[in-house]
Amino acid sequence: MKLLFGNKKDDLLSRLKKQDPAAQKFFYDQNVKKLLSVSKSYVSDLYQAEDCLIRAFCKIFKHIESFRGDGNLEGWARRIVVNECLNFIKSHKTVFYLDEINQSFMEEIQEEDLVFDFNAQELLDQLPDAYKMVFNLYVLEGYSHQEIADVLQISVTVSKTQLFRAKEKLRKIYFQQQKKLKNEHN
Repeated sequence: MKLLFGNKKDDLLSRLKKQDPAAQKFFYDQNVKKLLSVSKSYVSDLYQAEDCLIRAFCKIFKHIESFRGDGNLEGWARRIVVNECLNFIKSHKTVFYLDEINQSFMEEIQEEDLVFDFNAQELLDQLPDAYKMVFNLYVLEGYSHQEIADVLQISVTVSKTQLFRAKEKLRKIYFQQQKKLKNEHN
């Protein structure tokens, strides 16, 4: 069975709007891996990330009529996944916290000693949820601090502080890993 013909994007969208199961399966198969990656960047536990993704796909297919064609369909779907993850996190966490940062953690590591073999997702998974949400929204999704504040119901100042502290925490984790790798190689 040939799913797409003519203008492929318009054909897929029109079939999705008609709730065509074959079109839904095609869209799902084309996007599930990258959208699961998006979900995992917000929700560390794989099973919970998958649950968020399933709920997001249900919303995508249920509300496909509301997609007006401004921008691309994949970007619209990504935003739904992000919102579903944020809703999940909000429903399971009630407090945003700011931990104290010891400013003296910066370690002396020569650039030539650095090993650039690391998994960014593993680094992000080590961040507290509040830091990770703000970091992901700002860095990966391109939200402004005002948009983050509105979505997470926090102040712009807290958003900026969370981002700063997320970056500092990532830097600390990275340098600790580098130091550990350096010691293992010596």
